[in-house]
Amino acid sequence: MKPLIRKGTIKKIKRRIPWIGHVINEETAGDLNLASPELEIHARKGSLCLSCRGGRRLCGKPRCPAIIKLYSFIRTRKAVTMNHMVGSSPPGVFVGRIGYPYVYAGPLVPPVLGDTSIYDLPERWLGREAEEIIEFRTSLIRGKFRVNVKKPWKNERFLSRTLEVALSRDPVDTEVRFRKKPSGRFLFDGTLQPMGPSALLEEMRLGGSKTDSRIEKAYSDGDLKAEEAIMSLYVDGVPVSRLQRAFSVGAFGLKDQRRMVPTRWSITAVDSIVSRNLIEKEIKGRRPIDEYRVYEFSYLGNRFVILLTPSSWRYEWIEAWYPGTVWNPDSREIAMGGDWEGYRGRTTYASIGGCYYAVRLAVAEFLAEERRQAGVIAMREIHPSFITPLGVWINRESVREALRRDPVKFDELDESLEHIAKRFTIRIDEWVRTSVLLKDALYQERLTKYLR
Repeated sequence: MKPLIRKGTIKKIKRRIPWIGHVINEETAGDLNLASPELEIHARKGSLCLSCRGGRRLCGKPRCPAIIKLYSFIRTRKAVTMNHMVGSSPPGVFVGRIGYPYVYAGPLVPPVLGDTSIYDLPERWLGREAEEIIEFRTSLIRGKFRVNVKKPWKNERFLSRTLEVALSRDPVDTEVRFRKKPSGRFLFDGTLQPMGPSALLEEMRLGGSKTDSRIEKAYSDGDLKAEEAIMSLYVDGVPVSRLQRAFSVGAFGLKDQRRMVPTRWSITAVDSIVSRNLIEKEIKGRRPIDEYRVYEFSYLGNRFVILLTPSSWRYEWIEAWYPGTVWNPDSREIAMGGDWEGYRGRTTYASIGGCYYAVRLAVAEFLAEERRQAGVIAMREIHPSFITPLGVWINRESVREALRRDPVKFDELDESLEHIAKRFTIRIDEWVRTSVLLKDALYQERLTKYLR
């Protein structure tokens, strides 16, 4: 979860920032003189960033994430010189959640023309440096209009064009006029996901767009339920990120029940819908795998290890955050947590958040393709070199990549745990102590023991 910033906890930094010059170049430092209305830098009261000031590495990270995001934010601001802009939407849209059901929604448009598809396509981000991904996110300017998610048609003027962007197959040339030049407000904080400037829309025009015919067909079918539409499109090869985008703007479902869904919720909803359907229809009832398998992948300070066990379907996701990482900034101890489900699934939202469903989708895809059943314990060790949150996509895509690689196979659980112990820096008994499924496998006696 993002830190909650309450009214009255924002402290505006003084009009001049003498400490900023030693961490960025002279030209950029000039833009941070708040005597100019071009940029407002804010920080949370009591924030470690205020004490660190970008240069003392008090958070323990090798590079200051706030400064990296600030660089990128300033570059985007410089590219927009007035309240009028033309750019190619990747395509991308954003639906907010603050004030629900009355939220801000609209297109994401960078001040760039051409093939910008990479800017909003997480399936193609794996392997890129954090700075590149931050640049993709902060380069997208959020055009906003106010809308009631339950009655979006009441703002037809902007809704129809936003829908056209969301349903597009390729980048859409978009001309936008804002009420004011996009916001120069920047929150100097290393714990927030990167986002670009935003502004209220005054006018919006689109060039020729090529609608994805598969998504358009589902959108046109007012008798097709949202879950059925999502699964049909997924099976037809539509990327998950596109399904999430279309779902967020209310493109699916029975015609009189459609509504917009905040982007953050739509991502988890689609991951949950697809993985649950794969588990129920493609995995349960299959023959379990015959051995213990360990898969592994490391990326941007994250180490992922996935253990598959020869059993019926069950699943657990565990994260371990080192001191100095985003969700464990102040403690001197490693923070570990997780959640799980048995064969019958779960009826409550996972306590560990959207990453639980993103990883469940990745492992469900793998088992469905193998046409086998297994128990899954997926683990993630996060080091301080993971400098800033980038979204739950990093879990889904990293686990997908791990499962593409050849596993190390074992006949016994103890052997597989001995191997995992060598792959993590955290002791294996800490993982077992946190895990429900590992404790069950190690210590719970089975009736089958007496039937051999």
